[in-house]
Amino acid sequence: MTDSISYTTEEIARLLKISKLTVYDLIKKGELPSYRVGKQMRVDAADLEAYKLRMRSPAAPSAAGSLVITGQDISLELLAKHLEGAPGAGGLRPLRAYAGSLDSLVAMYRGEADIVSTHLYDGDSGRYNLPYIRRILIGAPYMVIHLLGRMAGLYVREGNPLGLSGWCDLGRPGLRLANRERGAGARVLLEEQLRVRGIRAGAIAGYDETLTSHMAVAARIAAGDADFGVGIEKAAALVGRIEFIPLIQESYDLVVLKTPANLSWIEALLGTLRSEPFKRELAALSGYDLSRTGEIIHDA
Repeated sequence: MTDSISYTTEEIARLLKISKLTVYDLIKKGELPSYRVGKQMRVDAADLEAYKLRMRSPAAPSAAGSLVITGQDISLELLAKHLEGAPGAGGLRPLRAYAGSLDSLVAMYRGEADIVSTHLYDGDSGRYNLPYIRRILIGAPYMVIHLLGRMAGLYVREGNPLGLSGWCDLGRPGLRLANRERGAGARVLLEEQLRVRGIRAGAIAGYDETLTSHMAVAARIAAGDADFGVGIEKAAALVGRIEFIPLIQESYDLVVLKTPANLSWIEALLGTLRSEPFKRELAALSGYDLSRTGEIIHDA
């Protein structure tokens, strides 16, 4: 019976009571055999039971050739496709994990992710990403590579009936927020912009009710169940029936650890990011600034 049953990574995480990133780490290390169906990874029930038996009587894990790429932007799907089979990649298989920026950096610190995407705004310095990376990856040799720029701002209801135009307007009483989950770049951006202006985030209606994607936030506002949210321009265009107020150009960057074992595929990653086929496909998605794609921002 179990021969015909398979599980998604989300289902495995629920069954084992672990995070999805830990599931990807087990797959990456070869401890949990998997296969791809479209963009989704699946694990057969028999392989899951075999893993559980090995954990009761531990055996040496087998080696595997996989890379876990975290983040939610569609550009990462293209990156995974181009990186698979790229010259110098050594046949590594990219796995996608849909985690927020902060959770992704913590996962990298724990050894559960290989290529982390991040767009975390620091209100004190006005910079993206590096202030957070330095605090989380303490003592680790890492490289930060620019993937793309994208416009972030406010989603508001069609016609902008409340006349919202900037961060300072969010201190008005009675506003309803469609918020993102803790650790998401959009939520960090909102909280930092409110903090530096002395606006108490927790006083805004809807602050504690969270959604897990830009699309979900935009859809909540389009349905009239919230007055504003923070997200990227692309999601607003896809959902429709809302308006987007551009406020800041985000730096959407990739982080990799510079360990001896990673150096060969890091070169393959840089080659992929700088290649014309990858940039051409990325440009076709529109809404991205690719003028610095593949630039090394920081090399620790």
